[in-house]
Amino acid sequence: MGAQRMRALLGLVLFWSCAGMAEALRVTATPPAPAHACSEFSQRSCEECLKNVSCLWCFTNNTCIDYPVRSILPPSSLCSLSNARWGVCWINFEALIIAIAVVAGIILVSIAVCCCYCCYCRKRFKRPDEEEQLARKKEKRRLQSLQRKRDRKQKHDEIRKKYGLLQESDNPYSRFENE
Repeated sequence: MGAQRMRALLGLVLFWSCAGMAEALRVTATPPAPAHACSEFSQRSCEECLKNVSCLWCFTNNTCIDYPVRSILPPSSLCSLSNARWGVCWINFEALIIAIAVVAGIILVSIAVCCCYCCYCRKRFKRPDEEEQLARKKEKRRLQSLQRKRDRKQKHDEIRKKYGLLQESDNPYSRFENE
């Protein structure tokens, strides 16, 4: 029951995070402005600059520059990460990197915890049905073993009787008489 709750909780968290990301993308995704050079938006506002997704706003000197697509992060010679904005004006690259790392870490740790918890619970706490089933199987094997043992004893006795080796008395240590 606990594993099912954990899976449901994980699914709910993943759903909320995906829904939140989709909402953030929907809110921030505006149609791109006509293809103007990003430098035309310098000394204006961050919002005007970032309407064009290929532009990067730098707060240190209020400039709008072309995003350096050859590198994933803008180099510090262009603009420091704490002052660079891309996509939205209210979050800088440092905060974006930290937020993405934290979310990814939480997701990985929660998946690992769920997997370990589920595996541990399955081994540690077996359901009563499984225990009963195992006990029934063990008893069935024991009865089959006893039946095979009786069958073997019966066959051996028949062979002893055939060759006259079977003694009818209850005392197995009676004297053997030679004729």
